[in-house]
Amino acid sequence: MSEENKNIEEQDQFANFDWAAYEAGIEDQNPEVRKEMEELYAQSLGDVNESDVVDGLVVRITDRDAIIDINSKSEGVISLNEFRYNANLAVGDKVEVLVDKKEDRNGQLVLSHRKARAIKAWENVNKAHDEGTIVNGFVKCRTKGGMIVDVFGIEAFLPGSQIDVKPIRDYDQYVEKNMEFKVVKINHEFKNVVVSHKALIEADLEIQKKEIISQLEKGQVLEGTVKNITSYGVFIDLGGVDGLIHITDLSWSRINHPSEVVELDQKLNVVILDFDEAKTRIQLGLKQLQAHPWDALDGELKIGDTIKGKVVVLADYGAFVEIAPGVEGLVHVSEMSWSTHLRSAQDFVKVGDQLEAQILTLDRDDRKMSLGIKQLSQDPWANITEKYPVASKHQGIVRNFTNFGVFVELEEGIDGLIYISDLSWTKKVKHPSDFCEIGQKLDIQVLELDTKSRRLSLSHKHTQENPWDKYEAKYTLNTVISATINEANDKGATVILDEGVEGFIPSRHLVKEDGKSIVKGETAEFKVIEFNKDLKRIVLSHTNIFKEIEAKNVKENKSKATTNNDSEKSTLGDLDALAALKKKMEEGK
Repeated sequence: MSEENKNIEEQDQFANFDWAAYEAGIEDQNPEVRKEMEELYAQSLGDVNESDVVDGLVVRITDRDAIIDINSKSEGVISLNEFRYNANLAVGDKVEVLVDKKEDRNGQLVLSHRKARAIKAWENVNKAHDEGTIVNGFVKCRTKGGMIVDVFGIEAFLPGSQIDVKPIRDYDQYVEKNMEFKVVKINHEFKNVVVSHKALIEADLEIQKKEIISQLEKGQVLEGTVKNITSYGVFIDLGGVDGLIHITDLSWSRINHPSEVVELDQKLNVVILDFDEAKTRIQLGLKQLQAHPWDALDGELKIGDTIKGKVVVLADYGAFVEIAPGVEGLVHVSEMSWSTHLRSAQDFVKVGDQLEAQILTLDRDDRKMSLGIKQLSQDPWANITEKYPVASKHQGIVRNFTNFGVFVELEEGIDGLIYISDLSWTKKVKHPSDFCEIGQKLDIQVLELDTKSRRLSLSHKHTQENPWDKYEAKYTLNTVISATINEANDKGATVILDEGVEGFIPSRHLVKEDGKSIVKGETAEFKVIEFNKDLKRIVLSHTNIFKEIEAKNVKENKSKATTNNDSEKSTLGDLDALAALKKKMEEGK
C-alpha cells in the first residue's frame, strides 16, 4: 500500500470516531445498534416545531416561574406573570403554550403561555363569529359609548345600543358581571372585536314577535310598557313588538310633551288603531280608551252663553280656548276687539290666560265651537251719532297708511279714513307717509258718518282755517309779486308763497327779456295770470310782465304817430281853405 493511500484510510477512521463516547468513558458500540437506539429515543419525545401551540404540564412552580413539560428534549420556563389571571395554578395543571424557540443560545426551550392564549383566543373568536355560536364574557368596565368585555382573554367592545333591546340608562349595573354574547364584527387589521347581547334577546323576541303580530287586530286592547319617550310620541313594548302612540293620541287635551302624560317603564293599556300590511309599524292610541270630552259637554250649553276657559294655543289668526279638558273653542282675532284694524292675536292674549267669552257657533256633531270676546263689551258704534256727530272735532291716532289716505283710530273699535286730499289745504301730498307717521296724534273733523257700513269720513285740514279764502283776495289776477324759484323741471318751476302755498310758472313764462330763462334759486317778479280756489292753483308769469310793457310802449308809439298824421292833414286843409277864400275874395273884388 502506498503511503498516500494509507494516510487517507487513517483520516476516515478518525472522522468516524465517536469522541463524545470516548470522552464520556462509554465503550464503543455497534453503529447499527446506536442508530436504532437514537430513533427510539426520538420517537419517545414530542415532535414540535417553532410557533406550534401545544399542551404542556406544570411539573414545578417556583417563586417566579412555572416549569412546563411538553415532552420535548428539555422543559420550558414561563414567568408566573403570564398566569396572573389564574391565581390557582398548581403542579399537574395542563396549560396551552406556544413554542417560541426549540433552543436558545443556552440550549433552553423557550415557551409562552400568553401568546398561546392570544392565538387560541382569536381562533375561538373567529370560530364563534363564523358559526354564530354564543360565547361567555366578563364585563370589565365602562367606556365611551359602551362597555369593555373580556372574551377568551380578548378585550371586545360592547356598544351601548347592543346591551339590550330597550334603551339603557344605567350602564354600571352590568360592570363585573358574566354575560352571554354573540360576536357580531371582527376587524382583523386593527384586531378589534364587537359583541352584542341584544342579538341574543332579539333572536328570542323574534319568535314571540311573530306570534304576537299574527294575532293583531284593529281595535284590540293590549297591555304594554313605555319603552321610550320622544317629542312626537311614545314607543310601547307590547312584549317583543313595538308600537307608537303619537302625541295627538295620548290625551284629548292639548299637551306640549308626552312626558306630561306618561313616564318610562310605566305599564298601561293601549288600543291598536292601525298597522301596515307587514305589521311592522303599529299605531297605538291611549286617549281612545276614554270617553270623548265632547260627549260629556253640558247639554244645556247653547249659542249666546258666556263661558270661561284658558288659552292653550296661540296663532296669528286667533286663540284656542279650552273650556273643559279636551273641549276647545276658537276665538278669531276679528272677534277679540271691535276695532276693524286687525292685529295679531298675541296683541290681545297669551297662553295661560284665563278669560271669558261668548259662544258664537256650536256644532256638537263636528265638535267645533267659535267664541267671541268683544261681544262681552258694548259695541262702540251703538251710540256713534252721539259721540261723533258730523262736523264735530276730535283727536285720533294714525294706525295705517294706504295710497289714497290715512286710517285714524278715534277709540278702540272706531276707525275713520282721511283721504289724502283732506290732509292739508296748501301742501300737495303724494303719499300719506310724507305728511304724518304711524302712532302720531292728529286733529280731525267728522265729514261723513255711515252707521250701516260702519264708516267714518274724516278730515284734518278742516280743523284749520282755509287759507285760500284770504289768498283769493291777495292773489287777484295781474297782481305782481316778488318770489324765488324753489324747484324747476322741463314743465316749469314753482315758488313758495305765503304759508307754504305754491305758485306754478310754466316754462314759456320763465323767459326773461334777454331771451334767457329764470333758473332755480333766482329771484324775480311774477304776475298772477290764473287763480283757481277750487283747484288750489296759482299760475304766475314773468314773461308777461315785460311783454305787456313792450305792448304798452308799442301802443303809445302808435298813438303819437296817429296824432302827427292828423296834424299834417289839418295844416294842408287849412291851406286849401285859405287859397279858396283868397280866390273868392279876388273874384268878389
